[in-house]
Amino acid sequence: MVTTPPKAPSGNASANSWFGPPDGLDSTLIQEAFGGRSATPQVADEQVVVTPYFFRVYRAFLNARAVLALTLLALIGFLHAVGTATPTWMRLMTLGYAGLAWLVWWWPSQRRPAPPQQSTLRPRQALGSIGVDLAFFSALHYLTGSSVNSQALLVLPVLMAGVLMPRIMALGTAAVATLNLLGAAALQGAQGQVQLTQLMTQAGLTGIGLFAIAILSNELATRLAREERSARGSLELARQQAELNRLVLEEMAEGVMVVDRRGRVRTANPAARRLLSAHGIASTAPFQLRGVPAWQPLVEAVEGAISRPLQAEGGQEIRLRFDDQSQRELRLRVRFTRSPAPPQPDAPREDMCVMLLEDLRTVRARQRQDKLASMGRMSAGIAHEIRNPLAAIAQANALLAEDALQPGQQKLTQMIGSNVDRLKHIVDDILTVAPGLRPPAPAIDPIETVMAICNEWRSTHRIGGGEEGLLETDFSGCQPVPQQVTLRVRFEPEHLQRVLVNLLDNALRYNSGEPGAILLSLRWVPSVTQEGLLMLSVGNDGEPIQPETERALFEPFFSTSSRGTGLGLYISRELCERHGASIDYRQHPPTVRHRNEFFITMPVDSPAHGPFPA
Repeated sequence: MVTTPPKAPSGNASANSWFGPPDGLDSTLIQEAFGGRSATPQVADEQVVVTPYFFRVYRAFLNARAVLALTLLALIGFLHAVGTATPTWMRLMTLGYAGLAWLVWWWPSQRRPAPPQQSTLRPRQALGSIGVDLAFFSALHYLTGSSVNSQALLVLPVLMAGVLMPRIMALGTAAVATLNLLGAAALQGAQGQVQLTQLMTQAGLTGIGLFAIAILSNELATRLAREERSARGSLELARQQAELNRLVLEEMAEGVMVVDRRGRVRTANPAARRLLSAHGIASTAPFQLRGVPAWQPLVEAVEGAISRPLQAEGGQEIRLRFDDQSQRELRLRVRFTRSPAPPQPDAPREDMCVMLLEDLRTVRARQRQDKLASMGRMSAGIAHEIRNPLAAIAQANALLAEDALQPGQQKLTQMIGSNVDRLKHIVDDILTVAPGLRPPAPAIDPIETVMAICNEWRSTHRIGGGEEGLLETDFSGCQPVPQQVTLRVRFEPEHLQRVLVNLLDNALRYNSGEPGAILLSLRWVPSVTQEGLLMLSVGNDGEPIQPETERALFEPFFSTSSRGTGLGLYISRELCERHGASIDYRQHPPTVRHRNEFFITMPVDSPAHGPFPA
């Protein structure tokens, strides 16, 4: 189908229009309404992967250790460049520490995200990071003495333990660091470098600070982990709610669209996208609503809803005209959502418009169904009132027939009797589908019941059996295998007889008349339950049913016969649904002899004790 390019919007739109300027109206935002195609790229659902809090912090500390190792190497290199001699042991220790720090940072097992349930360091991770830091910084502090102040370096392992380990382990790390400081101070005081009291005081104050860092960092890390768990739970609830909303919108028969102030459709369910396209279904959101001539009535209806809110609440009818000259009438209801105030006073508000679309043909069909339901209840009441006088007429006609001696009188009584029988049949049909409480159906043997119905139908229509007979039956698909109970279904025998006789009468009316022109088969088919289903089908080799006739097969009062009531298949469907069964029609290819097939699927009542035959 050839489509015309979207026209540019008219420039005389009012300045206070709810749909603002379309921001350049880029072609990539225009939805082609008339072929189900769109230039808008498909928006893929991106799965947001949230890295666990523990792994993020752990990797940050490993990065800090690697940077610190590089800094110490750079410092030694700078001292060597300016001519300051550094001990060999210091160069070797720094080089070894840098190698270990970078090895832990690069090791593949430390680069993979930690499991979500891990919240503390494993022993190997603790030894490779905190243990190495404590050993290196303590040895550096012992060996350098008061010439280099390396006490501040002990903050890194204490802080790392406070964030990534339990509180008792964090306090233990702070205690080890403090004991190292006190031991180094005692050693330096014994060597007489500095007064022992001053050194012990400095080491004690530094140890108190390390304990404070361990406690505070552990408390903050615990609270942060608790908040992250709460946020993760809220995020999961939000995802579930979003998925639920998405499923509800997709399954809704009514079209739903969310449009912003620029006329850009943010969300549109499949029902709405089907209504916006002449054929098929339009592409997914987002797309621009303005600029497409077929969608201009939607824009105008929303603009009018601002000035007439009562009309928007009650709904209005609009008509979309597509390029292929087809039209679609819709019922539109508009709701506006007011977003919270923006953080900046001069920032625009993101108000949303929710459009509820419904095809008027669906609305009218629903109204017709409601009227039919009301008429059905009224017809049932009238049928009850007709039955008594109809019986009186039939009885009076029988008395008149006894005294009718002349041929004219006999003909009149026969006409009265024929029409009385016809009225009785119509009344019975109406009362059959009338609502009401009924006792549960008994469990019957389907093979025995169907065979009895077929034999009675043959005798009624004087149809012979055997290979030359018009009706051929096939029960091989549900014959019970050894050590298996007889299959049973829940169905009123009289109702099953009525449904099956109606199908056989239709097949008799439209078959070719050759032997075996009507095929009745009963077979077991698998289903989601262990018991499976029984399929009863009636096929004939007549001319295939036309598509327009097929669409109205099960509608009430539809008949291709001049004397038919049009209730036969409709009543059959109602009786099947009353017993948990279903009836339908399908047409086979020309290579199949019995092209026209009506089939009934009934749930098996008794559980099978063995495998069912295919």
